[in-house]
Amino acid sequence: MAEEEHLVIMDETAIRRALTRIAHEIVEKNKGIDDCVIVGIRTRGIYLANRVAERIGEIEGKPVPVSELDITQYRDDRLEAAASAVEMSGPLGETEGEPLSTKDKVIILFDDVLYTGRTIRAAMDALMDCGRPRSIQLAVLVDRGHRELPIRPDFIGKNVPTSKQEQIEVSLSEIDDIDQVTIIHQRG
Repeated sequence: MAEEEHLVIMDETAIRRALTRIAHEIVEKNKGIDDCVIVGIRTRGIYLANRVAERIGEIEGKPVPVSELDITQYRDDRLEAAASAVEMSGPLGETEGEPLSTKDKVIILFDDVLYTGRTIRAAMDALMDCGRPRSIQLAVLVDRGHRELPIRPDFIGKNVPTSKQEQIEVSLSEIDDIDQVTIIHQRG
């Protein structure tokens, strides 16, 4: 039986610093946050999106809307056809479950780990069903490479070159009681 070796590559401080840097980069690239909506992909992407939105609020002195995106029905590895409705919670201050209109908005799509690009492709399909955004920018905590689709993040917390036999595990205090990113090596 193969053993696993776990190596922490980002601790709580490194994650906090990366998200703060991403928040500043988002504000700089967009010259503020007007017409921006941060959309976090369920599950861990929404917690990262909320943290970045909080930092942007501190920087800009006003809140940036945040929505949660469930892409389950848009995944290409599911047998069922995609449903017509997108499950999203509305931006902060709106009714929970209210559909998000992406029309003419700058969407900052947030996920924890970028790997093959298939999750992001599914998320973009779901977003397009909500209206045509002005643009979609991608933010990820970890980019581990091995893309199968031509997708490149705009904002990256950490680049971590990996082999296909390795795994990246993101743990967040909101659901895992700890903030850390671990690389898991298969041995033997």
